Amino acid sequence: GVFTQNKVKDAPDLWSQKVAASGLAQAVVVNSGNANACTGLEGEKSAELMALWTAEELGIDEQHVIVSSTGVIGHQLPRDIVQRGIKKATANLSGKGGSDAARAIMTTDTFSKEIAVQAEIGGTLVTMGGMCKGSGMIHPNMATMLAFITTDALVEAPVLQREIKNAVDKSFNMITVDGDTSTNDMAIVLANGKAGNPCINDKSPFLSQFQEMLDCVCMQLAKMLARDGEGASKLLEVKVKNALSVKDARLAAKAVVSSSLVKSAFFGEDANWG
Repeated sequence: GVFTQNKVKDAPDLWSQKVAASGLAQAVVVNSGNANACTGLEGEKSAELMALWTAEELGIDEQHVIVSSTGVIGHQLPRDIVQRGIKKATANLSGKGGSDAARAIMTTDTFSKEIAVQAEIGGTLVTMGGMCKGSGMIHPNMATMLAFITTDALVEAPVLQREIKNAVDKSFNMITVDGDTSTNDMAIVLANGKAGNPCINDKSPFLSQFQEMLDCVCMQLAKMLARDGEGASKLLEVKVKNALSVKDARLAAKAVVSSSLVKSAFFGEDANWG
């Protein structure tokens, strides 16, 4: 998992960071409408209860539940409503429920954001699917966005952590809409190994291929976020060539896409390139 770099973090992020650091997660529970951010000790308790309620319904350890929230900041979570929602959601789990989940986590989004890709790794078909939400408070170093990616690939946890960090740096960390970062951001990837491919580790010849799949999913989802930015009418993509380093290229791209003058010119369709 990769989480917000904002100094002010919501309770679910603080909980989920510890789960991700353990290298083992079995479930993700998400609510929209309430961010459970800036809610103090009560908010932390609410995040813990969301994990506990989910774990009880699924018969797993609450320490293996990723918790995520999105919505209004500064209001306590309505625990009774959330608990009922968790019971209802877990009772209706389905292999075909991905689109329902993507729609359910929307806030100011105007459309749900999903993608799935498949590739052969070592002669075995591997599938990866992702969904995300986000429309406002979008800026590099992650945005008001939640992204959840699952794959049946067999991959070692430390490698998966590094690969998601690499993918996020190229995608979610390179978009901007309004210049504001958020308290609730996270990008989570879960791999269950069910595909039975040769295990992807540091010595695997398929490591770059797996990274390419993860990059593709994150890049496409990131573009959907930017395209759906609050008030956005255009998607602006900046390509930097001949930079001395990747760091320099990213700095240049961020400077351009974060510029209010640039965005105003494109919005007004009077593009003064200077």
